[in-house]
Amino acid sequence: MNWLLVWPILIPVLTAALCLLAWNAPGLQRTLSFLGTFVLLIGDLYLFAGVWEGGVQSVQMGEWPAPYGITIVADTLSATLVVLTALIGLGVAVFALGDIGVERETTGFHPLFHALLTGVGGAFMTGDIFNLYVWFEVMVIASFGLMALGCERAQIDGGVKYVILNLIATTVLLVAIGLLYGVTGTLNMADLAQVVPQHAEQGRLIVIAALFLLAFGMKAAVFPLYFWLPASYHTPPAAVSAIFAALLTKVGVYAMIRTFTLIFTVGQAYTYSAILAVGVLTMLIGVLGAIAQNDVRRVLSFNLVSGIGFILIGLGLGTVLGLAGAIYYTVHHIVVMSGLFLVAGVAQRVAHAQGLDALGGLYRSQPLVAVLFFIVAMSLAGVPPLSGFWPKVILVQASLEAEAYIVAAAALVTGLLTLYSMSKIWSLAFWRAKPEVAPQAAPGILDPGPLGAGRKAVLLTPVALLAVLTLAIGLFAQPLLSISERAAVALMAPDAYITTVLDEEG
Repeated sequence: MNWLLVWPILIPVLTAALCLLAWNAPGLQRTLSFLGTFVLLIGDLYLFAGVWEGGVQSVQMGEWPAPYGITIVADTLSATLVVLTALIGLGVAVFALGDIGVERETTGFHPLFHALLTGVGGAFMTGDIFNLYVWFEVMVIASFGLMALGCERAQIDGGVKYVILNLIATTVLLVAIGLLYGVTGTLNMADLAQVVPQHAEQGRLIVIAALFLLAFGMKAAVFPLYFWLPASYHTPPAAVSAIFAALLTKVGVYAMIRTFTLIFTVGQAYTYSAILAVGVLTMLIGVLGAIAQNDVRRVLSFNLVSGIGFILIGLGLGTVLGLAGAIYYTVHHIVVMSGLFLVAGVAQRVAHAQGLDALGGLYRSQPLVAVLFFIVAMSLAGVPPLSGFWPKVILVQASLEAEAYIVAAAALVTGLLTLYSMSKIWSLAFWRAKPEVAPQAAPGILDPGPLGAGRKAVLLTPVALLAVLTLAIGLFAQPLLSISERAAVALMAPDAYITTVLDEEG
């Protein structure tokens, strides 16, 4: 298991390095990128199987015992998320074959893409809160490079907003980590789980916990710190937007779940109440913003923000059922948002139009694109029996059991408004006749070159697989529900996590 524990970090690093060596050979970079994500997925599946059978797994790098060394640890939640990271990475690597031009490939797309996967995998696997900061930095650098790649005006504008807010977040996080170390003398998360609840300076630790909540909230794009996301996610190519939408905010959410179930457990009632309020506001403000937008990917960006709110209310309810619903929703959201951004990119590319006022008639001219969009859009809206239905049912049930009736009502209203926003895209972009407007040339989005049948097939293949996956998650919900419940139980009772890390001798 030791090799498998470093697999989510090692394979993307090696792939990025090989792509750098093939800088002037875009064809070789494509091959390396595909093979790297494929090998990553196989190893991560074996890692998940090992965790499922054997429980929490841990390794100490350099044979330094915990809590002094660098800890890599996998439990059910982190193992599930690294599998999803590899799966979405593989789908985007295939989509990029038809979406990313040679000029972007020869200026760093593939190395940056795999550097981003490295940061995401490292954040999910680390057992040390300082190294969590390090992996956040890796993600920020790689994602800013991907967003600005091509140096077009809209991309630079969106990239500047993105990087400024994320750098502020990482600065707050670094300050919080420094204060935490000054108070406790340790940064190993399992060790912190023992030290923090027993520490005499609980007042200081509450302030530090608030700083962590602020930093992770900015990373996750929660209300009122979300505005950088819809200002930037629609500017890069669809392949880049999809990997961002699937993974980046989820790392922020994961960090909140990990730290506020493992470390900051004193005064949880107040913390969870704050998270619950932020979650409700994030849901509602996000979906209202989506309804007001005209650009397809800006609509999806606001819906992405709204989805983060659903995950937060699961955490904020502070129950096993609520947390299981949040984990289930996270898996669903990763699959569906990546599929939506990819299929939206295809629709805009084939129509040579970006805004809803210029789109139309795609149901007749592009029936496969229309069907794929309909499946993933209705899944996001929570239409049964698609994947989005079950986690919303679980979250509403958990809210009612906790007597959080306002939260349950907000979730139901948000679901209806999400359905309206998706129906708006469907009716304007797919169902109505195409308006008489001149084709647009949107920077970073549309390729002015021809889209042949072969290239179109490459673009639609990962979208189709993600659509099938969301159908499978909805129709056969029990396996994912079992995973979510097991992960939630382990988070609420982290004794196995703590014991495994602190008893690991390398």
